[in-house]
Amino acid sequence: MKSKENLVFLGMMGSGKSSIGLLIAKKLKVDFIDVDKEIEKELGISIKKIFETKGENYFRKIEEKITLGRLKSNSSVIALGGGAFTNKKIRKNVLKDHLSFWLNWNDEILLNRIKNSQKRPLAFNSSDNELIDLIKKRSNVYSKALYEIKCDNLSKKQIVERILEIYETH
Repeated sequence: MKSKENLVFLGMMGSGKSSIGLLIAKKLKVDFIDVDKEIEKELGISIKKIFETKGENYFRKIEEKITLGRLKSNSSVIALGGGAFTNKKIRKNVLKDHLSFWLNWNDEILLNRIKNSQKRPLAFNSSDNELIDLIKKRSNVYSKALYEIKCDNLSKKQIVERILEIYETH
């Protein structure tokens, strides 16, 4: 890994950024940073609670501060929150200095994963159509990532292998 460069995973909630990122970090023997977990640790409450008590704007400000701080790490694997890459400052930093991977799944798979989770604040009160709109809107931004991994017909092991192949040839 280049000294300053991190591997950064982005995608919708439920896309596997944390589980895939952790597997990659173990294979590369580097630190793994899950930005959502870092936010919860720093504030001492769940993201769901942050949304409920302080609102999305407050969360996004904290997310920006913590994400930009963690991106200064060296040779780490970082899983961004689902909405983090939509932030221009975060996106610019990731695209300039790091290797970015979009874990892309078809809408149906994502919808099922998102709906079955109680801890995703944006999904909690949204209809299927609203979630599909959010997926489409964010996909336009995610498509700016350096690499897109189409995950639909791949196992976790195959996704990890594909990312490591790209990383080694980069």
